Amino acid sequence: NAIAINRDNVLVSGADNGTLKFWDWKSGWCFQDIKITPQPGSLDSENGVYAMGFDMTGSRLITCEADKSIKVWKEDETATPETHPLNWKPSRKPIRRF
Repeated sequence: NAIAINRDNVLVSGADNGTLKFWDWKSGWCFQDIKITPQPGSLDSENGVYAMGFDMTGSRLITCEADKSIKVWKEDETATPETHPLNWKPSRKPIRRF
Protein backbone atom coordinates (compact mmCIF):
# COMPACT_ATOMS: atom_id res chain seq x y z
CA ASN A 1 0.00 0.00 0.00
CA ALA A 2 3.03 2.26 -0.17
CA ILE A 3 5.56 3.24 -2.80
CA ALA A 4 8.83 5.21 -2.86
CA ILE A 5 11.50 6.02 -5.43
CA ASN A 6 15.05 7.37 -5.06
CA ARG A 7 17.40 9.29 -7.38
CA ASP A 8 18.98 6.05 -8.64
CA ASN A 9 15.62 5.03 -10.17
CA VAL A 10 15.00 2.32 -7.58
CA LEU A 11 11.28 2.03 -6.89
CA VAL A 12 10.13 0.18 -3.77
CA SER A 13 6.60 -1.07 -3.27
CA GLY A 14 5.20 -2.32 0.04
CA ALA A 15 2.05 -4.41 0.42
CA ASP A 16 -0.45 -5.58 3.05
CA ASN A 17 1.08 -9.06 3.05
CA GLY A 18 4.41 -7.74 4.36
CA THR A 19 6.47 -7.79 1.20
CA LEU A 20 8.86 -5.15 -0.06
CA LYS A 21 9.68 -5.33 -3.76
CA PHE A 22 12.57 -3.41 -5.26
CA TRP A 23 12.13 -2.47 -8.93
CA ASP A 24 14.32 -0.90 -11.57
CA TRP A 25 12.20 2.05 -12.70
CA LYS A 26 13.53 2.13 -16.27
CA SER A 27 13.24 -1.57 -17.13
CA GLY A 28 10.41 -2.61 -14.80
CA TRP A 29 12.49 -5.52 -13.45
CA CYS A 30 11.87 -6.62 -9.85
CA PHE A 31 15.40 -7.32 -8.66
CA GLN A 32 14.74 -7.98 -4.96
CA ASP A 33 11.84 -9.25 -2.87
CA ILE A 34 11.84 -9.10 0.95
CA LYS A 35 9.28 -10.65 3.30
CA ILE A 36 8.93 -8.57 6.47
CA THR A 37 8.50 -10.37 9.78
CA PRO A 38 6.26 -8.71 12.38
CA GLN A 39 7.68 -7.70 15.74
CA PRO A 40 7.47 -10.26 18.56
CA GLY A 41 4.05 -10.18 20.17
CA SER A 42 2.33 -9.02 16.97
CA LEU A 43 -0.05 -11.01 14.84
CA ASP A 44 1.02 -12.31 11.44
CA SER A 45 -1.65 -10.11 9.89
CA GLU A 46 0.12 -7.02 11.28
CA ASN A 47 3.07 -7.07 8.89
CA GLY A 48 1.69 -4.70 6.26
CA VAL A 49 3.53 -1.57 5.15
CA TYR A 50 1.57 1.67 5.58
CA ALA A 51 4.12 4.25 4.43
CA MET A 52 7.72 4.49 3.25
CA GLY A 53 10.23 6.96 1.97
CA PHE A 54 13.93 7.36 1.27
CA ASP A 55 16.18 9.62 3.33
CA MET A 56 17.96 12.63 1.81
CA THR A 57 20.86 10.49 0.53
CA GLY A 58 18.54 7.97 -1.12
CA SER A 59 20.47 5.04 0.37
CA ARG A 60 18.24 4.28 3.38
CA LEU A 61 14.59 3.31 3.26
CA ILE A 62 12.30 4.12 6.20
CA THR A 63 9.12 2.03 6.53
CA CYS A 64 6.10 2.46 8.82
CA GLU A 65 4.39 -0.85 9.40
CA ALA A 66 1.12 -2.20 10.74
CA ASP A 67 2.78 -3.68 13.84
CA LYS A 68 3.43 -0.08 15.01
CA SER A 69 7.12 -0.25 14.13
CA ILE A 70 9.36 2.03 12.11
CA LYS A 71 12.25 0.30 10.38
CA VAL A 72 15.29 1.73 8.65
CA TRP A 73 16.74 -0.37 5.84
CA LYS A 74 20.18 0.34 4.40
CA GLU A 75 21.71 -0.86 1.18
CA ASP A 76 24.23 -3.69 1.19
CA GLU A 77 27.50 -1.91 0.45
CA THR A 78 29.33 -5.20 -0.10
CA ALA A 79 26.97 -6.34 -2.86
CA THR A 80 28.63 -6.80 -6.24
CA PRO A 81 27.39 -8.18 -9.57
CA GLU A 82 29.21 -11.41 -8.67
CA THR A 83 27.51 -11.85 -5.28
CA HIS A 84 24.07 -10.67 -6.46
CA PRO A 85 23.81 -11.49 -10.18
CA LEU A 86 20.94 -10.25 -12.31
CA ASN A 87 20.01 -13.08 -14.62
CA TRP A 88 17.46 -11.16 -16.61
CA LYS A 89 16.94 -10.72 -20.29
CA PRO A 90 14.02 -8.65 -21.52
CA SER A 91 11.40 -10.64 -23.33
CA ARG A 92 10.87 -9.77 -26.96
CA LYS A 93 7.30 -10.95 -27.31
CA PRO A 94 5.41 -9.49 -30.23
CA ILE A 95 2.68 -7.09 -29.23
CA ARG A 96 -0.74 -8.49 -30.02
CA ARG A 97 -3.22 -5.99 -31.31
CA PHE A 98 -6.93 -6.67 -31.16
